[in-house]
Amino acid sequence: MSRDIYVFIEQRDNKLEKVGIELLGESRRLADDLGQDVVGILLGSDIKEEAKTLFRHGADRVIVVESPVLKEYLTEHYAEAVYQIIKKYEPEIVLFGATSIGRDLAPRLAAQVHTGLTADCTSLEIDPENKNLLMTRPAFGGNLMATIACENFRPQMATVRPGVMSSINVEKEDGEVIVEQMTFPSDSKIRIREILKVENKKKDITEADVLVSGGRGLGGPEGFDNLAELAAELEAEVSSSRAAVDSGWIEKSQQVGQTGKTVRPELYFALGISGAIQHVAGMEESDLIIAVNNSEDAPIFEVADLGVVGDINLVVPKLVELIRKEKALKEELSK
Repeated sequence: MSRDIYVFIEQRDNKLEKVGIELLGESRRLADDLGQDVVGILLGSDIKEEAKTLFRHGADRVIVVESPVLKEYLTEHYAEAVYQIIKKYEPEIVLFGATSIGRDLAPRLAAQVHTGLTADCTSLEIDPENKNLLMTRPAFGGNLMATIACENFRPQMATVRPGVMSSINVEKEDGEVIVEQMTFPSDSKIRIREILKVENKKKDITEADVLVSGGRGLGGPEGFDNLAELAAELEAEVSSSRAAVDSGWIEKSQQVGQTGKTVRPELYFALGISGAIQHVAGMEESDLIIAVNNSEDAPIFEVADLGVVGDINLVVPKLVELIRKEKALKEELSK
């Protein structure tokens, strides 16, 4: 009989990725509804010690597979390891992050175990009547939200967007660690010859504490120059609405919303953004939202903690000027 919620924990260079920690928190909530346990799946080389971190974030048990060939992600080896775990333990639910790794690994596993997969989910719930997992994701370009259930096959599988779930901290330092011994074929079809790492000066917007986000109201790509100045003063990252991305003013990686990324910064500036529901869904969990728009009827003001009706191209430079004066004054006083 299928039982428990299993979470694939991503790691890169033996550092756990945030999305796995978020999924443990969400799984804890779902598992409590089902009266079941949360189990982390941790693959890598010399990675066993990281199991302690997973217990602190909601895991009841952690299954560890260690091998030199698992140090770096390879679809063939990782899929085989997770497949053997699913086959042996028969989980009720298996969750993956909707990352480059999760999007590569999960479909292959779903095909191997002959089950369904709902990709890019933004919400998970347990059906109170039949206890099936209800998996919600954007559809038709983000204009609709589709809720999908996998009634007839197990495990129920989903990939979940980074940033949409909240992690938890529990007072727990240990739990059951199950070490699975596996061997991998030496005649792998793919081998890693060299790993080249490119330094990216931009922080991923899902990791930023402060975001300065612009929309169609900026008037053009040059409007992001003002936003970049403001972001520099606040040590923030620049993000955008879909309209700015579709217009070619900024790259897709900076998009916030249902068809972009979900963010939870401490401070979110919505500048020249009307506040369409697709965008709001990606940022409404921000701690403090400050909106500037030239239309007092803009929907963004309904979710903003502080709203300013005005011209972005006048308000933003003035704000930059005031911040610089404030910094100069503090420097003067500290001398």
